Amino acid sequence: MKKINFMEALSILIVMILVLGVSVIGLGLSPQVPVLFVTGLIFAWAAVRRISFEELHEGIKEGISTAIVPIFLFMLIGSLIAVWIQAGIIPSLMVLGFKLVSVQFFVPSVFVVCALVGVAIGSGFTTISTVGIALFGMGLTLGINPALVAGAIVSGAIFGDKTSPLSDSTNLASAVAGSDLFAHIKNMMWTTIPAFILSLVVFAILGMSHATASLAKINHTISILENNFSVSWWAALPVLLMFLCSWRKIPAIPTLFLNIIVSIVMAFIQSPKLNIAQLVGLIQSGFVSKTGDKTVDALLSRGGIDSMMGTVSLIIMTLALGGILMRVGVIETAMKPLVDRLTKPGSLITTSIFAGIGVNLFVGEQYLSVILPGNAFKPAFKKLNLDPLAQSRVLEDGGSVINYLVPWGVAASFAASALGVSVIAFLPFTIFAWSSPIFSILSGVTGIGLKRREVMA
Repeated sequence: MKKINFMEALSILIVMILVLGVSVIGLGLSPQVPVLFVTGLIFAWAAVRRISFEELHEGIKEGISTAIVPIFLFMLIGSLIAVWIQAGIIPSLMVLGFKLVSVQFFVPSVFVVCALVGVAIGSGFTTISTVGIALFGMGLTLGINPALVAGAIVSGAIFGDKTSPLSDSTNLASAVAGSDLFAHIKNMMWTTIPAFILSLVVFAILGMSHATASLAKINHTISILENNFSVSWWAALPVLLMFLCSWRKIPAIPTLFLNIIVSIVMAFIQSPKLNIAQLVGLIQSGFVSKTGDKTVDALLSRGGIDSMMGTVSLIIMTLALGGILMRVGVIETAMKPLVDRLTKPGSLITTSIFAGIGVNLFVGEQYLSVILPGNAFKPAFKKLNLDPLAQSRVLEDGGSVINYLVPWGVAASFAASALGVSVIAFLPFTIFAWSSPIFSILSGVTGIGLKRREVMA
């Protein structure tokens, strides 16, 4: 196969982003079919270039192999959502939240709560699909814009995932750059704290218009939840179990399995008429709420393995496409000239940020947006005498957090599926995600908070 040149690689990526952007953002289409169409175009291009189909197949296998564990996690999370509703856990969290949370400061409090939970459990996905769903239901009852509430939930979850030592993405960024994990988390505060403060202020301003939400409507929803679900302090048990497992550093899969089992036991205790067939249907197809209230029923009819299949299909197709692009050298070829021409810290930081954003746009996978720019730009960081901590922070700010803003990205599609709000709708309100790379670029340009290597005397 003749080696791909820079202009050819760049042209392929431009065509890809145009097709995906026009289809998903411009026409509002679901991303699966556009991604499949782009993959077909890549196959046609490969045939013209006489690239063997065996080579493309290997790329597909390599790309999809990175998603096996996340796919299994998504199915477990779908199951967990269904049994948490059946056992009254999410309804109980909603009732408790209605009684404790201030209406006037609801939106910023959603952001803070999700941030704290995310730090404790180290998983943005779990935060969104558990506490996030409960808070989302409260926001709908209060009459707050669903996209705004979703943006606050996702922003808080990203903050928690980014700053938790239990987070896979945080550990990955640290490992790829070769920095110490806790030093990496500490160094991220130069961009993370400003992004957090900005998010909190904006959420407080945007949420102020809802200070006069009807208490009658809130009390009506509480009454419906208490009359149709088992609302009690026992609901705290699975939540506390989640925190305990995180504290004991138990991996996500056994943590979710254990939580599902405990929740099933609670469901059988609270609903003695529940049988095995109904339980299996619940886990497979999700919970169907029949309270008679359209708002509550729409919110709590969710979960199940089937609910995650749209996300799973998108993950498989996106990573297959990404695997092909990496296998034939398109992404590496497009990035190499950038690496060779970087001579100043500001331009290196900025380019690294946009490289991470680009990988998210072209591949749609959170981990690859850290791994690819990390490996590509590591020599440049060393050449400019920048500490590995400088690079690991950039990999988070331009890589893992941006995946929540890409409609065909793994994280964004998961959040949209769990909350029932499109990525395009909550994207403007996911303030923490899009402000993090801005503060990172400012740090690179000004040199504030930019960690350099210690020069040995």
